Amino acid sequence: MDKKNTFVGVLLLAAACISLYFGPKLFPPPPTPAVNPAHVAPGSPAAPGGTTAAAPTPAHEPESVITRGPTPNPSNATFATLAEDSVDAHVTVLQNDFVEVLLTDFGGAIRAVAMKKYPAQLNDPQPFVFNAQHTDPMLALVDFPGLDRRTRFQLVSATDREVVYQAQIDGQLEVTRRYTLPAAAAPGVDPYQLRHVTTFRNLADKNAGPMRVAMSVGTAGLVSEHDYGTELVTGYSTGKDHGFVERSKLQGGGLLSKVGIGSSEPLPYITTGGPLLWSSVQDQFFVSILTPDKPAVDMITRRVELPALPGQSQPNTGITANADFDVPGIAAGGETTLGLNFYVGPKEYKRLANADVFKADQDHVMRFGFFSFFAKTLLTMMTWLHGFFAGSKYAWGIAIILTTLLLKGIFLPLTLAASKSAKRMQKVQPEMKALREKFKDNPQKMQAATMELFKKHRVNPMGGCLPMLITLPFFWGFFTMLRSASELRFQPFLWAHDLSAPDTIAHVLGLPINILPILMGATMVVQMRLTPQPTVDNAQAKIFKFMPYMFALFCYNFSCALALYSTVNGIFTIGQQLIINRMKDPAPVSPASTAVATAGPLLKNVTPKKKKK
Repeated sequence: MDKKNTFVGVLLLAAACISLYFGPKLFPPPPTPAVNPAHVAPGSPAAPGGTTAAAPTPAHEPESVITRGPTPNPSNATFATLAEDSVDAHVTVLQNDFVEVLLTDFGGAIRAVAMKKYPAQLNDPQPFVFNAQHTDPMLALVDFPGLDRRTRFQLVSATDREVVYQAQIDGQLEVTRRYTLPAAAAPGVDPYQLRHVTTFRNLADKNAGPMRVAMSVGTAGLVSEHDYGTELVTGYSTGKDHGFVERSKLQGGGLLSKVGIGSSEPLPYITTGGPLLWSSVQDQFFVSILTPDKPAVDMITRRVELPALPGQSQPNTGITANADFDVPGIAAGGETTLGLNFYVGPKEYKRLANADVFKADQDHVMRFGFFSFFAKTLLTMMTWLHGFFAGSKYAWGIAIILTTLLLKGIFLPLTLAASKSAKRMQKVQPEMKALREKFKDNPQKMQAATMELFKKHRVNPMGGCLPMLITLPFFWGFFTMLRSASELRFQPFLWAHDLSAPDTIAHVLGLPINILPILMGATMVVQMRLTPQPTVDNAQAKIFKFMPYMFALFCYNFSCALALYSTVNGIFTIGQQLIINRMKDPAPVSPASTAVATAGPLLKNVTPKKKKK
C-alpha cells in the first residue's frame, strides 16, 4: 500500500462518514417534472414509488355531483398551514394502558395521541404527545368541503373502545367515521394500533361519481434540543420497494445548487406515486403508520413551521403528509367503505417486526438501510440481554456493554489471527525495506520478492485490516440502530442521563463537554499505539494516527450509547492487544541483516530464462 492509496482510502472513509449524516442536507436530489396531486384524475397516479415535485396549480376542472371540492392544499406556499383547534371542540378519548387517543368532533378525526409509557421530557411525568401541533387532525378528510377539519361531526356513540362520528353534505352524502382501539392485552393486535372505517353512503336518488379523498397521516417535529431533524421523514411502501422523503428534500439549496445542479428554491410539496401499501410520518423516536385495506393512490409530503421547543430559539420545522385514495362511484342508496389500520407509537423494531400484526413490512420505518442486518442483529441481541437486567436502573447501559463483549468474544479467534499476522508484518519490515531499496528500479521483481517473503514468514498482507473490516459494519449498524431507538430514550447510565443523547456534563465557552466520546478517542489512540504497524512509511503513520480524532469528532454530538459501545470495544481491544504483544511469536523471522543475502534465492524463477539459439 503506497502513500497515495492510503491517503485516498482515508479521504474516502472520511467522506463516507460525512455523507452518511450530512449528505441529505448538502446534496438534496434535483426535482423531477411535477404533477399537481390535487388535480390528478382517479386511476392516473404517478409512477409507483416515484416522487414528483410541485408545479403551478392548473385551472379548476369541472367536478361531478359528489366529489372532492376545490383543493387549496397542497398549494404552492412554502409551508403547510398550521391548524388552530377550535376552542369549543368536543374531545372524546379512547384509551388503554399504552395510549390516549384524543378525537375531535371537528373533522371527526384524531387530534393527537398521548404515549403513556413515554414522557415528553426527562423527569417530567407528562406523556409525549404525537401530532400535538398539526396541519390537520390525523385521518381527517383533508380539504373536503363539508367534511374536513372545519366541519363539525355529530358524535353518534362513544365507549372506552369505540367512537363513531357522522356528518352529511346537503342531504346527498352521509359519512360515518368509526374508530376502534383494542385492549392492551388483546391477542393478534397491537395496543398502539387502532382500526378505522369511513363509510360513504349516497342519500341521493341518482348515482354518485367517483371521488378522490385525502387523509392526514399526521404531523411531526423535533423532539429535543439534540434532534437535528435527520429523522423527520415520511415513508411509504409499494410492496416491492420502500422509501422515504426527507425534510431536506423540500428545503432546496445545497452545495450542488450553487453550480446549477438541483433546485436552489424550496419545494412546496413532493408527491410520491402509488399504489402504496402504507404511508408514514415520523420523528426521531415515534411514528404514525397508515395501512389501508386497499392501497393509496399517492402520498403528498409538505413542511410545516411549528412552535419552538421549550427553552429553545431554533426553528422547529416539521413535516406532514396526506395519503390520497380513490373512492369508486356509489349507486343511489348505496354505500362504500374506506378501511385502514392506524399505528401511532414508538419506533420499536421488536414490536413493528411482529408479522402477526404488521403484515406489510412496516418495520422498514426504522430506516436501518444498507446495514439493516447488523442493526437488527445488534438490537435483537441487546434487547434479549436487557431482559436479564430489566429491574436495574442501568439495564440498557449494561445491555450495550454485554452486547459489545459478546461480539468481541465471537470474533476473538479471527481477531487473534489477524493481530498475529500484523505482528509478523511488522517484523519483516526491515527486509521489505531492503527489498525496496534493492529493486527500486524494477517494481515487478520487487513485488514478486515481497510476495515470496510473505509466503516464507506466513504473513497475510491483508491480515491486519481484518479487525477493522469486521468492526466497521457493526459500528455503522450500531449507529443506524441507535439514532432512532426509542428504547434508549431517557435511559440513564452512570453520569449520562439519556443514552439517546450526548452525555454532556458541562459547557465551556459555550461548547459541550461530552465525556464518552473523549474516552472513545483516547482508547482508539492507545489501541493504535499498541497495534503493530505494518509500515514504516511516516506519511501513512501520520494519516492513521489522525483516524481516532476524526471518529471522536464524528461521534461527539451523537447518542452517547454509540460512544459507550466504542469505548468498551476499545478497552477490551487494548487488553487483548497487550496479551498478544506478550505472546511468543510461533514463527520467528530472520534478522534483517540476512535480508539482502537471501534476496537471491527469493528471486529464483522470477523471470523466464532466455532460450538458447
